[in-house]
Amino acid sequence: MFAAERRQLILEMVRANGAVSLRELARVVQTSEVTVRRDVRALEAEGLLDRRHGGAVLPGGFTRESGFPQKSHLATAEKTAIADLAANFVEEGEAIVVGAGTTTQELARRLARVPGLTVVTNSLLVAQALAHANRVEVVMTGGTLRGSNCALVGSGAEQSLQGLRVSRAFLSGSGLTAERGLSTSNMLSASVDRALVQAAAEVVVLADHTKLGTDTMFQTVPTDLITRLVTDEPPAHDDRAATELQALADQGVQIAVAGASGSPGGDTVPARPQQRRDVPLPSPRRGQVPGGTPSPLRAATVLGEQPPGTERPRVADMRRR
Repeated sequence: MFAAERRQLILEMVRANGAVSLRELARVVQTSEVTVRRDVRALEAEGLLDRRHGGAVLPGGFTRESGFPQKSHLATAEKTAIADLAANFVEEGEAIVVGAGTTTQELARRLARVPGLTVVTNSLLVAQALAHANRVEVVMTGGTLRGSNCALVGSGAEQSLQGLRVSRAFLSGSGLTAERGLSTSNMLSASVDRALVQAAAEVVVLADHTKLGTDTMFQTVPTDLITRLVTDEPPAHDDRAATELQALADQGVQIAVAGASGSPGGDTVPARPQQRRDVPLPSPRRGQVPGGTPSPLRAATVLGEQPPGTERPRVADMRRR
């Protein structure tokens, strides 16, 4: 295949899907990722697409958000490794919040094995991953369904989180920088993520290396509120991701790198001590929040509502580690 034919096919794939990984592009055009990366760079120079670490997206990516089908094909191996490592930070009997995203969906699949766990989420994908976990209680927010990422957003979701306190929040996003922290491309999603952060004593961000150094429109978690970042090991040539990791560590963020040689489950970038907020965790009793629509998922409970003839769900073990 000639270079012009390859680039035309690459452009058609990106236009059809919104975002495509370099691995997938190389598979379709039957060439190496090095050649595809060169083609993507040439197409970016013409303003036909935007290059991202690990893939390519439609131009104007600073304000555009890819849907779930497109995101699910990006950095799949990295997301799996991150989810495997992040699951180690969840303890039996904890109460946590898990935000929307394809990486948090992978985490949820692993949380199904944690007994006595309570998971509060606005993500239908997270709830579905835990729907058949008999030992996990799933509590869903209310809100309006946003189909592109299968998440509940809006005032209903935010109000149902008021007064909630859990040990930690697991969140993903569209970009992460040391200067602004975690950010996303959608205003409604950002607003709900901020409410999830307010409900947690600690914040754990799940972000693969392709998101490091990327900044998007709406800030969700400032850097000084991020307790820990769980990521994958950046490629040797990715200086931007490595620089961003060190900058985050210098600001006090604990860094856990999945697949790092010699330290598969530990913090591989030393973090400088930093004063952090101290959010008091109240007793497990949770105040009732009016409103909300019951989810069709059998294992899910809607925050603020109590099914007839059953005890009110209790958020288990809210003690901060």
